[in-house]
Amino acid sequence: MAGRPARPLGRGRRDRRRAARGAALVQGGGVTLDLFDTHAHLHFPDFAEDLPAVLERARAAGVRRLLTIGTDVETSRAAVALAAREPDVWASVGIHPHEAGGADDAALAAIAALARAPRVVAVGEIGLDWFRNLSPRAAQEQAFRRQLALAREIGRPVLVHCREAHEDVLRILGEERPDAGIMHCFSGDVAIARRCLDLGLLVSLAGPVTYPKARALPEVARWIPGDRLVLETDCPYLPPQGHRGTRNEPALLAVTAARVAELRGEALPELAARLTANACAALGVP
Repeated sequence: MAGRPARPLGRGRRDRRRAARGAALVQGGGVTLDLFDTHAHLHFPDFAEDLPAVLERARAAGVRRLLTIGTDVETSRAAVALAAREPDVWASVGIHPHEAGGADDAALAAIAALARAPRVVAVGEIGLDWFRNLSPRAAQEQAFRRQLALAREIGRPVLVHCREAHEDVLRILGEERPDAGIMHCFSGDVAIARRCLDLGLLVSLAGPVTYPKARALPEVARWIPGDRLVLETDCPYLPPQGHRGTRNEPALLAVTAARVAELRGEALPELAARLTANACAALGVP
């Protein structure tokens, strides 16, 4: 998650037209994709007015599975409820580092209960954020460690948020050793990616890999082994190039996937299928 859930983002005809290009990218070329958006916030207020249409555009673009991510107790409950209603949506629950100041025993107990609900496949979004520092660092680290312990206890992978905190995140992961996980919205270089792989994590690329000024991320996309990579939107945040300034949504995962396929010199359908298989295996999703 790039920011707080309450942050308003634009909606309207322009957003819908631009989002439809994700579907047109594959429909117009007669290409059938099988994509998995491994990190979305579909239950946020940004999608309250048109979620059914958002999901239809996602399906038209070949996004057949979606993971909606909680960031505190309230949004985790909403994620679980949405996953219960939509057959192609699964949920992850957790307390984001921005909200770690409120991660008391009661909140963490609520997350632990939600983590055992049907269609909850991961613990997250958890981690450290030294960029915004919206919660005290000690509180962030404590919440991170306690949720890593929860994930180990119940046998779930973790979805890790890391912003300007790679050394501390990697140190804690090395100490706590989760069974499996995904480094969400990866923002490091090849050296950091290699350390993530050494810890058993998958690396997830999002819209920023498409940005013209991106330097390290295209190199990561080229370098990373094909069985250790997944894709995400982080919607409603971080839309890919050509859609910046509008609300992101799952249909636009096709744009990011096309760029990653180009960087790797691979055919888009084959890349999409392989990365979806990676995500399904990591998350236990059929």
